[in-house]
Formats: sequence, structure tokens, C-alpha cells
Amino acid sequence: MVAGHHRFTEVDGHRVFYREAGPRDAPVVVLLHGYPTSSFMFRALIPELAEHYRVVAPDHIGFGLSDAPGVDEFDYTFDSLAQITAALLSKLGITEYAVYVQDYGAPVAWRLALADPSAVTAIISQSGNAYDEGFVDGFWKDVWAYAQNPDERTESAVRSALTREAVEWQYLHGVPDPTLVDPEVWEHDLALLSRPGNDLVQLRLLRDYATNPPLYPRLHEYFRIFRVPLLAVWGENDRIFGPAGAEAFARDLPDAQIELLPGGHFLLETHLDEVAALIRPFLASALGPRQVPRAQRA
Repeated sequence: MVAGHHRFTEVDGHRVFYREAGPRDAPVVVLLHGYPTSSFMFRALIPELAEHYRVVAPDHIGFGLSDAPGVDEFDYTFDSLAQITAALLSKLGITEYAVYVQDYGAPVAWRLALADPSAVTAIISQSGNAYDEGFVDGFWKDVWAYAQNPDERTESAVRSALTREAVEWQYLHGVPDPTLVDPEVWEHDLALLSRPGNDLVQLRLLRDYATNPPLYPRLHEYFRIFRVPLLAVWGENDRIFGPAGAEAFARDLPDAQIELLPGGHFLLETHLDEVAALIRPFLASALGPRQVPRAQRA
């Protein structure tokens, strides 16, 4: 098995944690996590990819082991998260990369692609939404109400997303066999979410999510112009971003590969083997594997 490394570096004055594995001169795959997790969600996927690719998985500011400054010290917007990610990739000397996006990772990646379209060589979207059809109204209506009118009533409704019950639900809903999901994953997330002041961080990002749908027309144009290879692998039972969000990619990318699996929002916890089996040939076709001497690996 290829060794995995756990690294910290300073980016724009903030300490950023990232996982890295694979050959230094191989094609790069960047893994961008969602809410409420961190690069921890990719702990088992990284070894599946690192034999042929340089894999980099950062924790967003406010998540995981990266710095989590208070809302008075950092502008918690998806623009800011994208800027930190771009600065990290630049610092690591990464100018071209495939990207795996999940949940919050998607709006970060969409901003990176729109800012530098030629940098993104392929996209894997796993519940990484890019279309209005993907929003499940039962989940998102409170978020939209909070973004439009942030007051005590609307904030109370979205604060429920920060609770233990809500975090467990994100992992377990739509999963045919819940015993496949290790409770460690939500305990890990909850421990980090419960840091003092992190509730305000998450509320700020929930409110800023409303800035993402207005970007979609530009994003769809980017898809049509650049024809980036795309694999959408999605839980068909996801009640946050429904499968219609996966199927919608075909509208602007007719060659997109769309795969619906019998799971929920966090497919890697229950369908790792199936997801990896889809990703490997997709990347081999889009990027091509590169064999390098073991001595050159990170």
C-alpha cells in the first residue's frame, strides 16, 4: 500500500491540514469534502487512488484539523474557501488536477473551475450539486428562508442541522444497511463541530450557500464550452441532493457518466468498493495512469 502523509502548511496566515499520497509527478486528484465532515471522509478512498495518482485532500478552514478562526477573524464564504484552496494548490505546485467534490466541496470546486477553467482535467461529483433540480426541498427550504431573512426564527430552524440527530441522519438516511456505517464518523464530526464558536461558523456558511445557485448558469456554460470529463456517482436515496441533480449533468455534458447507487449522502461509508471501481477506469480514461519508480513516491 502507498504511504499516506498527514501534513500542515500555512496558507494566507491560516494553518491548513491536508492528506497526501501517491507519486509526486503523477496526475493530481484533489478531494474536496462537504459538511459536516473533513478529509477524514476520504481516509479509505485515498489508498484506492494513490497507486497511480498524486492525491491531495485538504480540510476547509473551519473543518477538520485546519484552523477554525471565529467569524470575526475570517470571512466564512464559499468564495473564501475557494481562495484558500487555490492558494494551497499553488503552494503545492499544482496547476492541473482532477477534482472529486462532495456537498460543500462542489461550490468550492466550481469557483476554482470558473476562475481557471484549463486547470480542471476531470470532475467526479458525489452528491456535489450543480443544478437546481438537485435540491431536495424538504431539506433546503429552511436554508433558503434563513439566507433570505436571518432572524431568530429562521436561525433556530437551521440550527437543527448542527445537532447530533441531524449529523447521524446525514450518514444513515437512505442506507439499506445502517450497520455498515461506522459511528466513529459522526462522533469525529461532532467533536470538531462542537468547538467553541464553530456553530457561528457553520451558520455563516449555511447562509452563504444561497450564493451558489446564481453561479450555475456560468457553470453550465463552462461545462458546454470545455467539455470536461465528468463522472456523477450519487446515492439514489440522498435526501439532501437528490438523484435528479446527478442526472442533470447530462444536459450540458452529454458524455457525462452518471451512476446511481443504492445509498445515501455519504456513499464512501457504505459503497467504497463500488465507487472506487467506477472512479479508477474513469480517471484512467480521462487522465491515464502513470507508473513511476517506488522511490519517487511521496
